[in-house]
Amino acid sequence: MSDDVYEAFAVRYAEGDRNGAEVFIGGDPHDQPIPISYYIWILCNSSRTIVVDTGFDEVSARKRKRKISRPVAEGLEALGIDRNAVTDVIISHMHYDHAGNDGLFPNACFHLQDSEMAFATGRCMCHRALNLPYDAEDVVNMVRRVYAGSVRFHDGDTELFPGITLHHMGGHSRGLQSVRVKTKRGNVIIASDVAHFYAHLEDRRVFPYLDSVSDALEGYESVKRLADSFDHIIPGHDPLVSVRYPALSPLTKDWIVRLDHAPGTP
Repeated sequence: MSDDVYEAFAVRYAEGDRNGAEVFIGGDPHDQPIPISYYIWILCNSSRTIVVDTGFDEVSARKRKRKISRPVAEGLEALGIDRNAVTDVIISHMHYDHAGNDGLFPNACFHLQDSEMAFATGRCMCHRALNLPYDAEDVVNMVRRVYAGSVRFHDGDTELFPGITLHHMGGHSRGLQSVRVKTKRGNVIIASDVAHFYAHLEDRRVFPYLDSVSDALEGYESVKRLADSFDHIIPGHDPLVSVRYPALSPLTKDWIVRLDHAPGTP
């Protein structure tokens, strides 16, 4: 495989249900529980392995009343990844479900937008409506990494490695970033929480926990421009991701799926 072409995986580690008002501004007319999934993503080739987001642990699961289906470490093991050997972790944003599991990657450099760190440690965190999705300990742990020289900050869009680019989006959080990765089927966009569900993109509806409605809507257009097609966009929390994409193996159905293969392929 070329140095700039990657295999890409979504690893589903937790699940839960939300009501319509917790998923869409204005609620949902069907007024029934909406399943939500929690993922991390893995990008790898013969030259490097990159982890996108770190998920949350059992302590956070109990605190937030979430259910861990398979711990993140178990998914890494199933992929044959030595977490101690991972050298680069991209944090899409610092909400508890994307930046927890402290210590899981002790030797990694963490890649973060300048504006996300400023947001998560600044005056906006005085407001409960904005600090609710953050965990103070996760933020403090990231500050410790900064002082240890283990964080690399990015200001806007940048090429991280050949075939992998970071794209500042904002909207859901001030420094939210998506990841574009070159795969054998084309450019796939790990949208993360630019869009929690396919329905957000399809219906131009907005998730209610956010920093800016206008930036969230503009983010939809940005990921569409960056992706080779709509089928190349991977939303952050949609259970359909683990249904539409082929499993790594029969043993990983609904758990680990391949994003470098087209949806619906065996």
